[in-house]
Amino acid sequence: MAPSSKQTGGSKKKDAGSEGTKLKPANSLKVRHILCSKQSTALEAIARLKAGVGFDKVAAELSEDKARNGGSLGWMTRGSMVGPFQEAAFLLTPSTVASPTYTDPPVKTNFG
Repeated sequence: MAPSSKQTGGSKKKDAGSEGTKLKPANSLKVRHILCSKQSTALEAIARLKAGVGFDKVAAELSEDKARNGGSLGWMTRGSMVGPFQEAAFLLTPSTVASPTYTDPPVKTNFG
């Protein structure tokens, strides 16, 4: 699961020729997720995040894949992620593990 805002993340460098008011679209993101095959587990994860439990703790306890170590997938580029996950990742505002933004409802892919 990724964060839940509609803004595009990006670098804080100014666009060439801009007056410093616009950010460049991100080409890569450091992403985390919680992979759940059951909808009930995904909803439990969201409820725990809303209750203030840290993303890394929820991922370690509920994620069903190798990214159980805090849910980290590392740095990923456009085109290297599954469609719905990539769309959500690039729409979310940047966040931290301590104060994550995430999709609600969860993103559904062929993997979970």
